[in-house]
Amino acid sequence: MASELGITQSTYSKIEIGEIDLSFTKLEKISEVLGMSPEEIFTFNESMVFNVMHNLNGNNGFVINKGATEVEVQLYKDQISTLKEEVQHLKKIIETILKQ
Repeated sequence: MASELGITQSTYSKIEIGEIDLSFTKLEKISEVLGMSPEEIFTFNESMVFNVMHNLNGNNGFVINKGATEVEVQLYKDQISTLKEEVQHLKKIIETILKQ
């Protein structure tokens, strides 16, 4: 998405977590890339895509609701991937600090 918007991944991450305000022009481009309208992005309801459930083994899992569009599913898969990468990066930073 960052490359589609002509910005760095770091800048896009800051937009996602609300550290940087999103211009309407960028919102229009994001909606175009996702095949959604800006209104659909604003009214996006994560509960329509995923329900988090706790299974009998104590592991968390995701269940995709039947009403979710492919774009919505992909949006969450991308977000999950980004968050996993961020967690790994933060773990490396913590390990480096603890070794000092």
